[in-house]
Amino acid sequence: MLNYIWIGLVVLAVLIGGWHGKLEAVSNAAFERAEFSIMKLALPLAGIMALWLGIMRLAERAGLIQLLARALRPVLRRLFPDVPAEHPAMGSMLMNMAANILGLVNAATPLGIRAMKDLETLNPRPGTATNAMCTFLAINTSSIQLIPATAVGVLAVAGSTNPTAIIGTAFLATICSTIAGITAVKLLEKLPGYRLPPVAAPAVDTPRPAASEGSAPAPGAAAEPLAPLNWPRRIVLVMFLAFFAWAFLQVGYPEIFARAASADWARDNALVRGVKALSVLSIPCLLAFFPLYAALRGVRVYEEFVEGAKEGFQVSVMIMPYLVAILVAIGMFRAAGGIELLTAALKPVLDRVGFPTELLPMCLVRPLSGSGTLGLFTDLVKEHGPDSLIARMGGTIFGSTETTFYVIAVYFGAVNVRRTRHAVPAGLFADFVGIVASVLICRVVFG
Repeated sequence: MLNYIWIGLVVLAVLIGGWHGKLEAVSNAAFERAEFSIMKLALPLAGIMALWLGIMRLAERAGLIQLLARALRPVLRRLFPDVPAEHPAMGSMLMNMAANILGLVNAATPLGIRAMKDLETLNPRPGTATNAMCTFLAINTSSIQLIPATAVGVLAVAGSTNPTAIIGTAFLATICSTIAGITAVKLLEKLPGYRLPPVAAPAVDTPRPAASEGSAPAPGAAAEPLAPLNWPRRIVLVMFLAFFAWAFLQVGYPEIFARAASADWARDNALVRGVKALSVLSIPCLLAFFPLYAALRGVRVYEEFVEGAKEGFQVSVMIMPYLVAILVAIGMFRAAGGIELLTAALKPVLDRVGFPTELLPMCLVRPLSGSGTLGLFTDLVKEHGPDSLIARMGGTIFGSTETTFYVIAVYFGAVNVRRTRHAVPAGLFADFVGIVASVLICRVVFG
């Protein structure tokens, strides 16, 4: 499906641009987005990925990923029945979901790519997405998160009297989009057009492809024995966790220590402040806890971190062509005026069903571009006011949907998957349900 979408965007961009006399803008957009995808996305992502893949290597070697996957085995087995319960992919996917829930974008993307590489080690059809990969992408594109921090920030800067009001509506809409995405991906994988063909029996003398450098060892593979967690080591871990709990109270509830909270945090209720404090402290805690735990288990932390970090640059290079392809097509289509044309065509239908047409450009751009959606949302806030129903609907949509095509390009590009099967329609359906749910929920909550 991605093939048809891509060629459709490029050809329509040229046709629409030629009709409206915007071919020069289309050409400029193609070159600008090509440069942006490499210089502003892929290369900066290399450093972030090197950091998180190194940290993940330590967590994996210390046995933390396996422990995490084992703890949530019942839920993960239902979502991913084709993935062995003890496989490292289970823990990698769980870490990615946790980062998304907390809104840790810089951590979520590298962890998601690592999960896809772990899933690829189970793929008997290289180049074709497995059911587990599509399910994982559907969960990611449904935008599971507790606090839409960016949307709340835009409302706060614009002078909203209650910028956190959309947290509850975004969370409810996210639940709807996630359920819709999982349901769609599970139903679509059974249809004849998306069903996986039988795997041909490999030749006897054909070796199985080796996992890439830095990837997780196969289940059951030999590993260096870990040092036992005796009482002195446990005391060190308890002291670290106690320090983290103290820091959590200092950041989220400074009144306990006779300190005044900042103006932004003082307006929040206790639950929101707790989640925000957890988001602030999560990254430094993980960056310290994983190496500390690995060192206490006898892992050579520096050497293992470097081995894991080596993969970061390799993956960023691998996803460059996929980023260029999708972002150039999207940039050309927007520059040609394709979004405005779609908005004009859909406006009469949406007026009849009561959907606010002011939100339509933002809804059409959302699966294509995060920065473009943010710009449109900011314009909505300025035009209608930060406490208006339209602005709150826009913020809820922003917090409950995702840039589906970007996520698919990055995650599948990292493992060289070209046949994405039903990942695109499932992701777009999750976005559609998230948008509809956002409008309905906001009407009920805010009138």
